[in-house]
Amino acid sequence: MNTEKKIISRSEAETEAFASALASELPRGTVIALEGDLGAGKTVFSRGFARGLGITEPVSSPTYTIVQEYPLPDGRGMLYHLDLYRIGNSASALAFGVDEFLNDPESFALVEWPARIADILPPGMKIVRIRHLSDSEREITLEAGA
Repeated sequence: MNTEKKIISRSEAETEAFASALASELPRGTVIALEGDLGAGKTVFSRGFARGLGITEPVSSPTYTIVQEYPLPDGRGMLYHLDLYRIGNSASALAFGVDEFLNDPESFALVEWPARIADILPPGMKIVRIRHLSDSEREITLEAGA
C-alpha cells in the first residue's frame, strides 16, 4: 500500500473540501476507485470532487443509473461517476461500455464498488478508501493504485 494522503474528516463539508482540493491536483484521464461501505460517504466525496472541477449541478448517487455524466466547465471532457454495486463482474460492465469511461484521456472517472471490475481497472489509478469512525467522522486514505 502506497499511502499518499490520510485525513480524518469530521463533517461532510470537510470530506467535500478534501475531495475538491484533490480534484484540482489530478490530471485529466485520472480514474479513482472509491472504496467504502454503504453510507461511508462516497457520494459526498464525489460531490466535493465535482465542485473542485467547477461542476455546479447537483451530484447524486448513480446507484440505479449505474453512471452519471457531468460535463466539465471548459467543454472538454466529463466527470463520470459510476456505481457498480449492481454489476456482477467485468464482463457485465464491458457490455454497457465501461471501458469508454475508464479510458477517456480528457475526463475523470470515479468508480464506486471497483472490486466488481478489478481485472479491467487501468494501471495508475488512485484509490480512495473511506472508513466510518463514528457518526460524523471518517478516515479517508488516498493511495496510488497498481
